Amino acid sequence: MEENFPLNVAVTGEYGSGKSTFVNAIRGVDNMDERAAPTGSVGITEDVTPYSHPNYPHVTFWDLPGVGTTNYPAAEYVKLVELERFDFFVIISADRLRESDVKLAKEIQKMGKRFYYVRSKIDNNVRDKEGKQRGFDAERTLTQIRENCIQGLQEQGLRSPQVFLVSSIDPNLFDFPLLAEILKRKLPELKRDAFLLAMPNTSLEMIDRKKEAFKSKIKYVAGLSAAVAAAPVHGLSIAFDLVLLVGVFTRYVFGFGLNTSSLRRVSRYTCVPYVELRSAITPSLTVKKVTPVLVLKTLFQTVSIVKLMTGYRFIPMLGIPLSMAFSCFTTYKALNILLNVLADDARRVFRKALD
Repeated sequence: MEENFPLNVAVTGEYGSGKSTFVNAIRGVDNMDERAAPTGSVGITEDVTPYSHPNYPHVTFWDLPGVGTTNYPAAEYVKLVELERFDFFVIISADRLRESDVKLAKEIQKMGKRFYYVRSKIDNNVRDKEGKQRGFDAERTLTQIRENCIQGLQEQGLRSPQVFLVSSIDPNLFDFPLLAEILKRKLPELKRDAFLLAMPNTSLEMIDRKKEAFKSKIKYVAGLSAAVAAAPVHGLSIAFDLVLLVGVFTRYVFGFGLNTSSLRRVSRYTCVPYVELRSAITPSLTVKKVTPVLVLKTLFQTVSIVKLMTGYRFIPMLGIPLSMAFSCFTTYKALNILLNVLADDARRVFRKALD
C-alpha cells in the first residue's frame, strides 16, 4: 500500500518568499491550523523543520532555511542540511532569481536530483500589473514572467529548468495543479500514489487520478479477502471482510478529502460554509467515523450476497473454492461501489467550493 513508502519533499527559499505558506497549501492546511508552518513575521525558518501531511504522515514536507544564513553558511549548506535524503526539491521565490537559489539548484543537479522553481505570490504580480497597464492581458503577463524565469535559470547554466507560477492563497489558480501533477509523474513509481493521495483536490482531473490510483489496488484487497475465506471457520470471512472494508473505506474518505478536518480546511480557504460543503456528500456518509454499520448501510445489496457465501463453505469439495470466489467477487464489487460513491461526492464538494 502507498502508506508503506515514505516521501520527503524539501522546500526552500529566502525569508518572505512565501515558503511556509506553500508548505501549508500543498498539504491542504490552513495557515491558522495548529499543524501549520508559521507564516508572516513569526515564520522565519532557522532550522530544518519537517511538516507531515495531516492525513498521510509518511509524506513529509521539509521547510529548509535559506542558503547562507548564520547557522547554514553556503560553504557547508549541503552537508548541514543533508540534501541527499530528500526525494526532490521545490525552490520558492517571490520576485527575482537569487544567487542563493542558483547555488542550491546547481548542487541539487550535481546529485542527479530534480528541483522545481516556483514563483510564488503570482496573484499579487498579476494584480499589480493589471492596475498599471492599459489593455492588460493576464495570459501574456504570465507567459512573460515564466519565460523570464526560465531564461534567468538557463543563463546561470542550469539545464532544462521547470518553472511554475503559483498562488498559495488559492491553489486552484495558475500552475499549482500542474505542479502537483508534474511532481507526481517524476517520482519513482512506488511513491507516486503516496504523493498523489496527499495532494489537495485542485481540479476534477486530480480527483479522477486519485480514483484510478485507489482502483488499481482493489484487486489486491479482493485477493486478501479470498485467502481468508479459505479458512473453514464459520463467520470468520464475513467479519474479516467488514474490517477490511472499513479500513479501505477510511483511506478513500481521507484520500478524497471528505473527512471533517479536510472539509473545514476547504471551507476556510474558499469561504464556503462548512455545512454547504457537507451537504454535497451522500447523506449516509456524513459521519465523523467510518464503522461497519456505515459500510453495511452503503453496501446493503452487496452484503446480502456476502451472507450467502457462508452456506457454501461447508459443502464437501466445493465449499471452500466457492467461498473464496464469492468473497473475492463481493469484496471487489463492494470496494468499487464505495469508490464510485466517494469519488462522486468529492466532485460535488469541489464544484460547491468553486461556487
